[in-house]
Amino acid sequence: MRVVSKTSPLSNLAIIGHLALVREQLGTVLIPPAVRAELLRNPHPKACSAAEAAIQEGWIRVVPLAGAVPPIFAAGLDLGEAEALALALETKSPLVLLDESAARLQAKELGLTFTGVPGLLRQAKQTGRITSLREQINRLRTEARFFVSPALEKALIISLGEN
Repeated sequence: MRVVSKTSPLSNLAIIGHLALVREQLGTVLIPPAVRAELLRNPHPKACSAAEAAIQEGWIRVVPLAGAVPPIFAAGLDLGEAEALALALETKSPLVLLDESAARLQAKELGLTFTGVPGLLRQAKQTGRITSLREQINRLRTEARFFVSPALEKALIISLGEN
């Protein structure tokens, strides 16, 4: 499957030691140059080293945009988000990895399908790759300072029978 990603899903999963879940679930991931730059500037050394290793291994591929980022993407989005959405459209990607609400809203308006870290962790729990979604969400909060709304967390945990 051809997937495009923004920075946060990759870096947050790398911080908690689960970047490999992306490769296992989705295969090759395309990122635009701005996302690569953001990944390599991440202040968390684990995120930088894991991302660079994945790029060197070739399963995360940096793909330059064929054209300019449409100006409408620049309004309310950072450069990485705007480039990721533009790359998803250019490559006709069936899925975009996004966590930020503004980028998700824009993706929805563009007709793009998206998921994020909670969705990837949910799938990992369903396939037995992780034993507890609740534990991984707690790790995201404490180690990566990642926000998951209590309502979403509760819905995911109940859906997986982790009461």
